[in-house]
Amino acid sequence: MTDQPSAARSFNLVDLGAAVAVLLAVGGVIWSPKLSSAVASATGNEQLVTVSVDVRGEPAADPAALLESATKEGKVALVIRNQPHGSVTVERIIPLPRRISTLTPDGKLVSAPDPNQKNFSTFDGRYILHGQGRKSAGGVVFGNQTIKIGAPVELEGSNYRFNGTVTDLKLGAS
Repeated sequence: MTDQPSAARSFNLVDLGAAVAVLLAVGGVIWSPKLSSAVASATGNEQLVTVSVDVRGEPAADPAALLESATKEGKVALVIRNQPHGSVTVERIIPLPRRISTLTPDGKLVSAPDPNQKNFSTFDGRYILHGQGRKSAGGVVFGNQTIKIGAPVELEGSNYRFNGTVTDLKLGAS
């Protein structure tokens, strides 16, 4: 009896696991969001996206100074659904005045600037942001995430982090 190696190799469970791992890696590269973004960029499918994000009621000791600082920074880090998008350009920040409304005894609705704003200062503003994105069946893909009006996002500057809501979305030139 001689021990000669068999000409035909049999596959075992380890070989099958390695083959599945290779297929998953190839699939991950093909469907990678960064790769699809790079392909969209290379083919010219990406366009300028203008996004409006409203920030309401964020506590701030000096809202006017914060508004000035955020405007001077000119960029903000954007987080969509807990996924960092990266940095986008801030075109401008529009201060949103707080107002209160009340019903008078004769049935009229009266609205006036909030007198508590001086005592309990909060930051209220509309960020107008510019970045690159593309149109998809589910909305606008911005930062490898589909975003729509009403979507919650986070804005992070050098000295603040705000939660906001997308209130407007325009694809193409502003």
